[in-house]
Amino acid sequence: MEQVLKYFNKLSDDQKKLFTELKPLYEFWNAQINVISRKDIDQFYLHHIIHSLSLTRFFNFKPDTKVMDLGCGGGFPGIPLAIYFPKVEFVLIDSIGKKIKVVNEIINELELKNVRAYHKRAEEHKEKFHFVVSRAVSQFNELIQWTRNSFDKHEINALPNGIFAYKGGDLREELLQLKKSNPYEIWKIFDQFEEEFFKQKYIIYVQK
Repeated sequence: MEQVLKYFNKLSDDQKKLFTELKPLYEFWNAQINVISRKDIDQFYLHHIIHSLSLTRFFNFKPDTKVMDLGCGGGFPGIPLAIYFPKVEFVLIDSIGKKIKVVNEIINELELKNVRAYHKRAEEHKEKFHFVVSRAVSQFNELIQWTRNSFDKHEINALPNGIFAYKGGDLREELLQLKKSNPYEIWKIFDQFEEEFFKQKYIIYVQK
């Protein structure tokens, strides 16, 4: 938790409490339904919480924004972002039922009122959103295809509605897919967080 406070020292007492409670909750559920690797549990705050929250160094959602976390897995980045943005509504979607079971247990345990989670595919969910977040789920052409009917026509934020994709490694080939279709921006997480873990990690904003 000290790592989180190193970078996010203006958290409220409620937020600190929730982030502190997350790790033992995930350890408990991970022992029963494996949703996080052992290595990642050992580095839980760095690999999952700080990584999820890294978006906040580049962009902040306005209150009443609606965000879909596509392919949320064990609940990242959606749950940490929901704690950070209590006035933003998050809907977490994953096609793997056991992961959504864990996510719902954690949402209920923490009594998070601004998060819902569903076992389904993104293209089956009929709500409209201002933004989609997605961490290491798929290539851009698939993300854009899956979410093409997911966006609200109304825009209330500083950037047009679109996708924030957490990515790692060499992205040159993937970014070529975008050049012909969608405007995008690339943000280097390592510019804001000095840990070696973030050296080749990025967030790509893709306008819808």
